[in-house]
Amino acid sequence: MIFVALFSLGRVPARAASKHGGHAARVQTGLDVLEAQKFAPLRGKHVGLITNHTGLDSQGRSTADLLAHAPSVQLVALFSPEHGLAGRNDEKVASSKDPATGLPVYSLYGETRRPTDEMFKGIDTLVFDVQDAGVRFYTYTATMAYCMEEAAKRNIAFFVLDRPNPLGGEIVEGPMLDADKTSFVAYFPLPVRYALTIGELAQFFNVENHIGADLHVITMRNWHRNYFFESTGIKWIPPSPNLRTIKGSILYPGIEILQSAGVSVGRGTQGPFEDFGAPWMNGDEVAAALNARNLPGVHFAGQPFIPIAGLYSGQRCGGVSIRITDRFKVRSMRMGLEIAAILQKLYPKQFEISKMIELVGDSDTMQQLQSGVAPEKIVASWLDSLATFDKVRRKYFLYK
Repeated sequence: MIFVALFSLGRVPARAASKHGGHAARVQTGLDVLEAQKFAPLRGKHVGLITNHTGLDSQGRSTADLLAHAPSVQLVALFSPEHGLAGRNDEKVASSKDPATGLPVYSLYGETRRPTDEMFKGIDTLVFDVQDAGVRFYTYTATMAYCMEEAAKRNIAFFVLDRPNPLGGEIVEGPMLDADKTSFVAYFPLPVRYALTIGELAQFFNVENHIGADLHVITMRNWHRNYFFESTGIKWIPPSPNLRTIKGSILYPGIEILQSAGVSVGRGTQGPFEDFGAPWMNGDEVAAALNARNLPGVHFAGQPFIPIAGLYSGQRCGGVSIRITDRFKVRSMRMGLEIAAILQKLYPKQFEISKMIELVGDSDTMQQLQSGVAPEKIVASWLDSLATFDKVRRKYFLYK
C-alpha cells in the first residue's frame, strides 16, 4: 500500500526514523553546499537574491552577505517575500535599502507580488533562499513560483538553495485544491501538506505548471524524507512572526484553516497555533469533545487566554491548548476538521464554517463538513486524489 493511504488515515508504518537515528550527520542546506562549492555555479553571474531572515548558513551568516563577498559573483539586488527581509512585518512591506550591503531590497509583498522589468535591471540570475513551512497556503511558495514565471519570460536562470520541509517528506495530507481556486495562498492544485522540499516543489511547479524556467536546485546533504525539523540539527528560525516553534509548525496546517471562521488561532499569545479559542467558546467542553475522538498524536486541555493582537485582541477567550504526544502520528488536517465539526455542532451561530473555504480550497470537503459528514469519512474521500498526486510528486524527489 502506498504511503499516502496509510498516512492520511492516521496509521503509520514502522518508525523509519531509527534508520537515521542517534548519530545522524547534520543536514547541510543548499546554501552550505553552495559555500562548499566555493559558489562555483554562480561565478560570473549578476544575481538577484530572493531571501529573508531565514537565509542563513550553518555559522549564522546571511546568504546576502555571503553572496555579496563571493568571488566572481555580482550581487545586484535583494527581493523580500511576505513579512519582509527581517521577517517581522504583518502588513504590506515597502521596498527599501539593505543597511548591510547597501543594495536595493524590492518588496514582493507590497505594491507588486512579482518582480518588474525595473527590478530586473542588471540581473541575469535569480537565487531563492527562504525557509518554507511545507504548507500549501504559506505564501513563500507562491512568491517563488511568481519569480520563476517572471524569470522564464526573460531567460533569467533560477537557482533554489534547498532547505528542509519542516514537516518531513513523507506525510501527504489534506484535500487537493480545486483548480478554480488558485490565488496567492493557493498557487497550484496541491494538498495542504505536500511533503516536498522547496527545491522539489520548484521542480514540480516548473514542469506541472509549464513554467519552463532554467531551473537549478542546489540540493542538501544528509537530509532524509522521514526527518521532521528536529532531526536536521539546524537551528529553528521562525519563518514568519507567528510560526514561532517547531510544534506550532506541525499543528499549523489544521489550526490556521479555522481563523477565517471566527476562531483565534493563538495569534497575539505565547503559543500561536498551539492554542485556539473565542470569547463564545467553552474551552473545557471543546477539549473534552476532542479527547473523546481519540485523535492520534495529540491531547487537548481547556486553557483560556487573552490575545494581545490579532482576532479578539484584548478579549478573554475560552480556549483549548494542544499537546503533541507523537509528531509522526499527528494529522493536523484531520484535527482541523474534527475541531470544525465540534464547533459547528456546539456554536452554529458563532462559528462561520463556510468561510473556511479560502484555505481548505476544496468545495467538496466543505460541503461534506457543512452537511455533518464525519471527519474520518471526509479524510477517506481524499484518498484517490492524494494517491494520484503522490505518484506525480515522486517524479521530483531529490532525496530518499
